[in-house]
Amino acid sequence: MDTGRLRVPAGAMDWAIAVGVAALLLGTGLSGQHPAGARELLGSVLLAAGGLALLARRRAPIAVLAVTGLCTVGYEAAGFEVLSVSYLVAVYGAVRAGQRALTAAASVSLLVALPLTALVFRDGPAREAFAQARNVLEIAWLIAAFAAGEALRQAERRAEEAERTREETARRRADEERLHIARELHDSLTHQISIIKVQSEVAVHVARRRGEQVPETLLAIQAAGREATRELRATLEALRDDDTTPPQSLEHIPDLVERARSMDLDATLTIEGQRRDVPIAVGRTAYRIVQEALTNTARHAAATTATVRIAYRPDRLSIQVDDDGKATPADAPAPGLGLLGMRERVTALGGRLRAEPRADHGFTVQAELPVERAS
Repeated sequence: MDTGRLRVPAGAMDWAIAVGVAALLLGTGLSGQHPAGARELLGSVLLAAGGLALLARRRAPIAVLAVTGLCTVGYEAAGFEVLSVSYLVAVYGAVRAGQRALTAAASVSLLVALPLTALVFRDGPAREAFAQARNVLEIAWLIAAFAAGEALRQAERRAEEAERTREETARRRADEERLHIARELHDSLTHQISIIKVQSEVAVHVARRRGEQVPETLLAIQAAGREATRELRATLEALRDDDTTPPQSLEHIPDLVERARSMDLDATLTIEGQRRDVPIAVGRTAYRIVQEALTNTARHAAATTATVRIAYRPDRLSIQVDDDGKATPADAPAPGLGLLGMRERVTALGGRLRAEPRADHGFTVQAELPVERAS
């Protein structure tokens, strides 16, 4: 945790740099030898403009580079002998933004323009010596600014690469842990549940062959074993899901309805609207909602019928699962893990979920999942 360092907003920092450079250029230019009259006013405006242009160096580094370069040539022609600090800061910002080629070309052009400006607008025998000395000084500072910008750009790129590597490592470890959990579940649960399932089915089969009445408890164990096997298989598939296999989605919902029918539940599926592709997360969530709702209906609701309705709307996908079970408006839905998981999935997508007893009897699960509008 970084609690001891004061963070300055980027906008405030940009203002501070721009105003500080403008003040430095004006102070340096007006404190030394400088022209009078209109040329003094023009040069002062160009000095200030070159500094204040740095306000936009993050948004438009090349434009700021051009403006500060032109201001430098302008106040040089007006007669001000001031090192172009604003242009050096613009070089640093442009190189940091990755614009190395354009920055180098602009800097070469400026290095040619400044000596020519000094030779044309300065009088006296010292003008050539001044131009040569100024050219050497500008080259040295430009190299320093270019190197500083490139060094910081490389450091930021290495930091981004390190962050990306950490995220990839974390995802890989999460995948490995997920597979480890899947293997542990398989080893510890699948064998035992399979034994329960096989033994209950054998007992039911033997009893029926003997003409004996099969106890309700034994039938319940048989049904629970089958359902537990299906749920465990689905859980293991979810844990092993590493995005390399197609996720279960809307096209798999008919399989859920058919499976519900095999559990002596009169289940029907209705699809409204024009079918279209939806985001993977939306399709996966719709599948899980229907799966959980039908599982709860078969296991807890004592229902005989269930209806599943999928509606494609312009901006959302609607899912509704109703049953005619024993729930009444006076019954509060138990906050189980299945209902909690559904609500978390829907909320994560920015949707809405309603799960409650129906007005007469039975239970309803309704979800609205937002999708992008078709263009």
